[in-house]
Amino acid sequence: MNETTRSTYALTIALLLGPAIAHAADSAPSPIAQSSNGSNGSSAAAMAKSIMPQAATPAKADDYKDPDLWGRIRSGYAIPDIDNALVAKNIQWYASRPDYLSRTTGRASLYLYHVVQELEKRGMPTELALLPVIESAFNPQALSTANAAGIWQFVPGTGRDLNLQQNMFKDERRGVLASTDAALTYLQSLYTMFGDWQLALAAYNWGAGNVQKAIQKNRALGKPTDFESLADLMPAETRNYVPKLQAVKNIIANPAQYGVVLPAIDNSPYFVAVDKTSDIDLAVAAQLAEMSIDEFKALNPQFKKPVITGESTKILLPKENAEKFNLNLAQWGRALSTWTTHKITSARESIASLAAKLGTTPEVIRQANNIPPQMRLKAGSTILVPKTSATAGNDIAESIVENASMVLEADRGESRRSGRRLTRAQRIKASAAHAVAEIRSRVSRHARPGVNANGRKRR
Repeated sequence: MNETTRSTYALTIALLLGPAIAHAADSAPSPIAQSSNGSNGSSAAAMAKSIMPQAATPAKADDYKDPDLWGRIRSGYAIPDIDNALVAKNIQWYASRPDYLSRTTGRASLYLYHVVQELEKRGMPTELALLPVIESAFNPQALSTANAAGIWQFVPGTGRDLNLQQNMFKDERRGVLASTDAALTYLQSLYTMFGDWQLALAAYNWGAGNVQKAIQKNRALGKPTDFESLADLMPAETRNYVPKLQAVKNIIANPAQYGVVLPAIDNSPYFVAVDKTSDIDLAVAAQLAEMSIDEFKALNPQFKKPVITGESTKILLPKENAEKFNLNLAQWGRALSTWTTHKITSARESIASLAAKLGTTPEVIRQANNIPPQMRLKAGSTILVPKTSATAGNDIAESIVENASMVLEADRGESRRSGRRLTRAQRIKASAAHAVAEIRSRVSRHARPGVNANGRKRR
């Protein structure tokens, strides 16, 4: 799993616009693009797609008759191989952990067809579909110490640069469709910058600015600037990054050679996208699709609250469950959503008093909003609350979805008023919860992190 910070997408596009991007083939020297300012995230993303040199002729899904998706991936390998001690070490690591590979491929079976299809549409090497194996083990809930999330492991700032929505209700860094599109666009831009897939992968892990500095250093010394020649200048994680992907690539290419048994993955779509036209409770959506909550969340991990908001939002369901969803929805006849929002306007408004007014319990409000015990809401916070008869027919406004935030503080005042003193352990727990809440609040305010000279975000 990647735990380093990505270079920002804005810097990547600025570099793309430099004078040295003419060399794009894998065999060409790695250009060092000049940085420029003022690039726009959304227009830059479109530009990256338009100028990307295709690595191969895009193929249609119908061209593939192999019933096993692994065979389809093997047929599209296009990144030059490396063969060194690190590759051998990582092959041994993966091959000696069959349970780990089994869990990883089990999760991958939900998403892998979509990733391969998107790679082929763009003419990109299909072994890039294996990158989430080393990033996240295909776990969309994976979260690194650098706050990188999802199967492609984007930190918040790079996610925003790539137009991945992150708010109180959802985090598209975890969503399968949005994050895959962002990751492939980002990888394309890095390939355009360096003209070499191995260096593009190193930049995905280490940051484009760092890879450029390493190239400049070797070039000044008259040394080669390919990945293996630059490896000694890289941190250990990046030095292992391409060998890890090579190791997984080798195992997929010939699993029997390494004593690995790969579970078959059908070469057909696992899910379809279903449009929704109003707010719907996550539990109701799962019920209509005749799926468990866990099964539903596995395909829709971007949703953070008990309600899925937005008219244009899509949910992913296996084909047979999508048919059940539409049939059951037509016969539902009840409210689809039981949640709305409430803004705390006064510091005196407690969770207990709000619960009493709404006819619910403090525990329901705390659980829906992930509010720890011994914590209270600061004025200005927006939270999720059960609907009442007065709000039954209203969906949550898009402006609220985009801008809502929640700020917590230790609930020392109410403890004193109730005559109960917190134990030392409770005080430590409350302080820790308060610190976490403050960090989450800052992340949700759309403040763009600073970028230092080598393109890595400050933390």
